[in-house]
Formats: sequence, C-alpha cells, structure tokens
Amino acid sequence: MILTPIDHTGFAGLKSEFEAALAEDPLALAVFRRITALVPEDDLLTLSTEPEHRKGAVELCRRFGFKILEMSPQEHFTWDGEGVAVHLEPSVLIHEVGHYQLSSPERRKVLDFGLGAGPETGRKAEADAVQSLFLPERDVEEGLCSLLGILWEAELGQPAVLAFLEQNWLEGGSNLQNVGHFRKVVRWLHEMGLIDDAGAPTMGLRQEGDDTFFARWYADC
Repeated sequence: MILTPIDHTGFAGLKSEFEAALAEDPLALAVFRRITALVPEDDLLTLSTEPEHRKGAVELCRRFGFKILEMSPQEHFTWDGEGVAVHLEPSVLIHEVGHYQLSSPERRKVLDFGLGAGPETGRKAEADAVQSLFLPERDVEEGLCSLLGILWEAELGQPAVLAFLEQNWLEGGSNLQNVGHFRKVVRWLHEMGLIDDAGAPTMGLRQEGDDTFFARWYADC
C-alpha cells in the first residue's frame, strides 16, 4: 500500500531528483527510465485494472510454464506450487512471476513460495504452515521481486510507474539511503542475469539456495 499519495506535479519533481541522483550509474538510470517512461494522465496514480493488462500478465505466466487457475486466490492460494490463481490485478499477478524467478529452487514448488500466506491467499493456515523464509530475509527477497515485477510491467507496455509508486520506491525520495538501495537491487538483478545490460527483464531464474544467497547479500555493504 502506498504510504504517501503522489500527484502528477509531485511526481515530476521526484522523477527529476531521482534521475539526477543516478547520473553516475548508467544501468540504474536506464532501469529508472524504463519504469517511468509511461505515466498515465489520470488524476489518480493508482494500479491498472485494464482487461488488456491482465491478459498480458496471464500470458507472461504462461511463458514461465505456470498452470493458469481461473479463480480468485481467496478460494485457494496465490501460488500452489504449480499454478497461479489469476483473478488478480495485473500488477499483483506479474509480481508473482518475480517471486518465481527470485525464489530459491527448493521453494519454487512450495505454497506461496514458502513466504507464508500472501495478502490475497484464502487458505492462510496451510500456506503459513510451510513458511520457511522469515524476516528480515523475506523483506530482502520482496524488494528484489518488487523491482523485477515492475520491470516486467514496463516490458509489457504497462504503466509500471504505478506499481513503483504503490510499492513505495520513491517514499524516501532521492536521499542517499533510498537511492543506494535502488542501485543495489538493480545491481543484484543484473548480476543474477534477471535483467540484461539495458535493464530489461530476462527469463532467468535464481539458482542459489537461501543460506548462500542471503549471506552474500548481507556481506555486500
């Protein structure tokens, strides 16, 4: 949920400041420009519910080999280890692709990727019972998934900036900590082969197990 709503006037100023802060990091700047290339003219910068955007999200899930479950996750799980419940906002559905790519190999076949029940999952007790990743590591993975999913929205021609705002990537503005975190996430996605040299998402999958992966993340200061 967005912490501080941002209108068009406020966004234009933030965009310029953030771009300036990324001037010495060409890849991070390219990623930011991909995300902010399409800004809807609506007064309210809120997530898309367009049927065509949902169709694009479902097709992306098919490309990754997901089984498509024509149901709401409230009746089931968001991810049941093989398929995704697709009666979701397009942005949320694409976010599940990010989870699939960023999950450790051993968690890809686990309910809701072993993260515990997602906000949309109905059968919460069952998903929580198989949770194997907890805070703070869960938040690290969520951040990586968030930006990767947003980049997939941009790649599909959808207004990725809406999820970027909704998931609070600009909440800290262009301060050193916020910009540094953005740059680190971009760099890690690139090093894992999940985005290419131009900042576009790839079909890659994370290969490391959790222990090795998070040990490296925390050592990378």
